[in-house]
Formats: sequence, structure tokens, C-alpha cells
Amino acid sequence: MDDQYFSRKTFTFLSKLEENNNRDWFNEHKQDYEDVVREPALNFIADISSDLPKISPHFNAIPKKMGGSLMRVYRDVRFGKDKRPYKTNIGIQFRHEIGKDVHAPGFYVHISPEECFVGVGIWHPDSPTLRKIRDRIIEQPDKWKTVVKNKTFKSNFERVGDTLTNAPRGYAKDHPLLEDLKLKDHIGISPMKKSVVYSGQFKKEVLKSFKQGSHYMQFLCQSLNLNY
Repeated sequence: MDDQYFSRKTFTFLSKLEENNNRDWFNEHKQDYEDVVREPALNFIADISSDLPKISPHFNAIPKKMGGSLMRVYRDVRFGKDKRPYKTNIGIQFRHEIGKDVHAPGFYVHISPEECFVGVGIWHPDSPTLRKIRDRIIEQPDKWKTVVKNKTFKSNFERVGDTLTNAPRGYAKDHPLLEDLKLKDHIGISPMKKSVVYSGQFKKEVLKSFKQGSHYMQFLCQSLNLNY
């Protein structure tokens, strides 16, 4: 049975929010946000919660308005120059059960008028976490290369994120996997067409991408001594 969550109206709302990123406009259109963004997102999260354990039972799908898998629409404007109050994308993170914030290993879904994609990995981990991943890459280079050079993974995911200019402190400057050791993020993203997002195949395609990135996620979790 097809499962349709989002619609063209979802993208229309996000585009209009981009053009009118202020509290007055958002408050006037808050019911639209509920109808075409938050409610379908929470329904999607609730429905996928029974499927996600088939990939890994250690990632949570929590359909709550606050504190769950759906990221807040409100931006943190305290420290940046950009004072726009609202995010103009839908962000959904299925975080590892031990994770307390967005820096934990997680499966991710990103929806915006500019781009839609599925993500796997870990974003901006702290230094001890990053060191554990780097150390395992060094200890098990063949395993790492098998994961990241896997044909299915490479054909569906692009590895992205911040990287150091030079070798990280304490690691050999001539290591054969230096480019991987320089990474500050370990993220893979798989693009998705907007037409898929508002089709009845959305959940199916998200789960397909999660499965394709599963071995990558498994390597990262095992590097951190986390269950997968």
C-alpha cells in the first residue's frame, strides 16, 4: 500500500517561508505549517518506527512535536549573524539510542525546495569521538575500504562534510588513508527527487537508502563501541 505524507503544498509552504522569514508571517500561517509540514512529518516518523528496527534496533523514531525525531523549525540565532527565525527545510534525524543531540550517529532525512536527500553518519562529532573513528580506520583499513568503496554505497551516496587542511595531530602525515583521517564529519548523502518525496513511495525509498548506507553506519557505531 502506498504511503503518501508530504505534498506539493509542503514545498510551496517552505518556499513562501523562505520569502517571508519573520514571526508575523509564520504566526499567520501556522496552521499551514501544522497541516503540510509537522503533521505529515510526525505521521511518517510514526510509520517508519516499525520498519527501522529491521535495519538496526538501536535507532529511535520518535513522533513527538518537541524532543523527538523531527527537528525544530526555530533557528538558534544567538551566536550567528543570520537572524532569520525559522528553518526553511524539514530535518528528521533517527538518532542512535545513546545519542543526546544532533552530533550522535543517525539516519537523516532532509526536505527543502532546493534539495532533498537521505543521510547517514555522524555530524560534527567531538574530538574523543572523532579519534575513535580515526583509530579504527587505522586498525582496520581493509574493513574501512570495503565499506566506503562498496559499489552499492558509492553509487548511491556522496561522502561530504568538513575536513582538515593538514593531518590531524598525532597521525602520520604520509598515511595512505590520510584524506579519510582528515575528515571532521563522516556523512554520506543520497539525493532524492522532490517528486519522490510527495509520492506514495517516499517511505519505501527512504528505507532503501538507509539499507544502502547500513554498513557505513555500522562501521561508525562499532568504532564507538555502540550496538548496531
